[in-house]
Formats: sequence, structure tokens, C-alpha cells
Amino acid sequence: MKGSCLCGAVSFELSGELPPIYQCHCSLCRKVSGSSSNSALVIQAAKFRWLSAKQDTQSYTTDSGFKSEFCRLCGSPVPNLTANGQSYWVPAGLLSDPIDTQVAAHVYVDSHADWDVAFLNDGLSKYAEMPTKEQWLQLSK
Repeated sequence: MKGSCLCGAVSFELSGELPPIYQCHCSLCRKVSGSSSNSALVIQAAKFRWLSAKQDTQSYTTDSGFKSEFCRLCGSPVPNLTANGQSYWVPAGLLSDPIDTQVAAHVYVDSHADWDVAFLNDGLSKYAEMPTKEQWLQLSK
């Protein structure tokens, strides 16, 4: 499974079965995506590989520790290594190939935008914050 930023300068590849996608509705993810939520997946570091131009990424970290990495040429958010170094956060919209996974949950729904209500009755799991590892594993089944 390959993916890239808008201009193609930054590209990567994922291997193995993909985990489910989640949509984060927190205010920081809304700002990063410019939308009502940020669709992403988290994949083990061993299943992630940069294909080109990791040097074309730039990072921004807030005082709270929230990290956003992006292509410094086109501004697209790009994958970044999680704080524990064991996995990568991957924006789902960057994936180029058809995928066999779907959105499984909405997270940080307690801070969703007031104008964003379409997701409330979609039948997917919803979490006030990020689900625990155990809850996430249940969604993956």
C-alpha cells in the first residue's frame, strides 16, 4: 500500500494488513485537516517505510506536545512517528491504492465542532477521547 503527499515529494509504503481507520474530532486535528475531523490510522513502525524525500518534511509541535508533520513543499500532513517510537500515525487521505479497511470509530467526540453532527448517528463506535489499546483491539476484530 503506497501513499504520498499532494505534490508527491514525500512518499511511503505500508505493508501487511491495515488497521482500522479512526476519525479524530479534536480541535487540533480539525485545524491540521481544515475539516470536521482527521481520518487516520496507526500502523506498527516495522510495517512502515519511507520511499522518498523524508527530508522534505517539517514538524510543528505545540506546547502541549501535539505534533504535526507536513510536506514543506505542498503543506500536506504526512505520517509521523508516535511518541513511543513503536508506530506511525498515517493520514488516511494520503493512501493512493484502494484499501480494504474502513472507518471503525470516531474519537474525541466530546470536542467535535458544533456544526459537525452528521457522524453522530452513523452507527460507528464513539469515544469521548482516544480508546484504550484493549478497546481498539476489539474494533480491529
